[in-house]
Amino acid sequence: MTSPAAPRRRLGIGFVGSGFITRFHIRSMVGVRDADVRGCWSPHRENAEEAAALARDLDVGDARAFPSIEAMAADPAVDAVWICGPNHRRIENLQAVVSAVRAGAALRGVACEKPLARTVAEAKRMRGLVAEAGLPHGYLENQVFAPAVARGRELLWRRGAALTGRPYLARAAEEHSGPHRPWFWRGDLQGGGVLNDMACHSVEVVRHLLTAPGAPRASIRPRRVTGRIASLKWTRPEYAARLRQTMGAEVDYGTRPAEDFASVTIEYEAEDGAPLVGEATTSWGFVGAGLRLSLELLGPEYSLSANSLDGGVKLFFSRAVRGAAGEDLVEKQNAEVGSMPLVVDEAAEYGYTAENRHMTRAFLRVEAPGVTFDDGVEVVELLMTAYMSAEQGRTLPFRPDGLDAFVPAVARGAWKGSPPAP
Repeated sequence: MTSPAAPRRRLGIGFVGSGFITRFHIRSMVGVRDADVRGCWSPHRENAEEAAALARDLDVGDARAFPSIEAMAADPAVDAVWICGPNHRRIENLQAVVSAVRAGAALRGVACEKPLARTVAEAKRMRGLVAEAGLPHGYLENQVFAPAVARGRELLWRRGAALTGRPYLARAAEEHSGPHRPWFWRGDLQGGGVLNDMACHSVEVVRHLLTAPGAPRASIRPRRVTGRIASLKWTRPEYAARLRQTMGAEVDYGTRPAEDFASVTIEYEAEDGAPLVGEATTSWGFVGAGLRLSLELLGPEYSLSANSLDGGVKLFFSRAVRGAAGEDLVEKQNAEVGSMPLVVDEAAEYGYTAENRHMTRAFLRVEAPGVTFDDGVEVVELLMTAYMSAEQGRTLPFRPDGLDAFVPAVARGAWKGSPPAP
């Protein structure tokens, strides 16, 4: 009779940041068997305490708040750090993690939320820091792990592409009514507007859909990028005033707007030279039930389509049902009455659960995750090329001259919401 195998090592995770996205990750951990939330750090101690309490309430780890990132990374219970703080703090947050590693912290890996950085220079600095520290790294792009994307892609490539040829057109869109926190609205802090904030998802999803399962990222090559940005809603005087009232005086779209609509077209080249096209559209001006994610993949004799608001559960509340505004049905919920879709498990539906399962297993096995900082760097390069294209009003080759030093006009406060003159 053989003795039972030793229990498998679990991954203790510490979170940098305690806001909306960190709480999404914590909720997703209910479906991750090999990880425990062990710590949270925030510049606001009370927020870190609340996030840690959420993890304990969900029974996904005996989490506690830490006084510093360095202290959290050095704690023996913490094996990996998830960086989920604001974009303008990315580098200093990672520097604190690296400092702890250099001082002796034994981390198995670090993962960073999207986008990896605000500019190409910052993104390459992020990649350089993990390389210098010898840290395994993962780029947290949840939508490529969404069940609709994963299962639909696998079936179309295995059945449709294998018999009739590879897909040639992918589209993805993310739309909602606007971000939760003031820094998202500020180009200088966030790095731009909706293009930087949400097209990072859509750009990566279309590339993922067009890439054969198991093939390397470089198997399809971006050749040309066309970007367009506009402020369609939030620079209107009445909405700029509303934004200033709800987000504070530092968010002034009358003088320093960021784009609330963006579209990006990326022309790829397949291994055999065939043309491929990826289209991404994002908006902070969507008025509907709440966050809407949609995608399409088209090939010679097949197609895929998905919409996150087309789930199987719909609720209806008459005018007599009154209550406080909230987001208990869908992220960025816009109404409490009428016919409303219900996204039953947002953490799973949007890909956070599968993403964290993947990252956890990779770090436990001392393997590189399937999505790394290298991917995050290329996403930022594509986004910055799209901003450059929008500013110049023309399609640009990828990678254009000056990309590494480029800072979008939106981020510099020099964009006034108008397209370039013809």
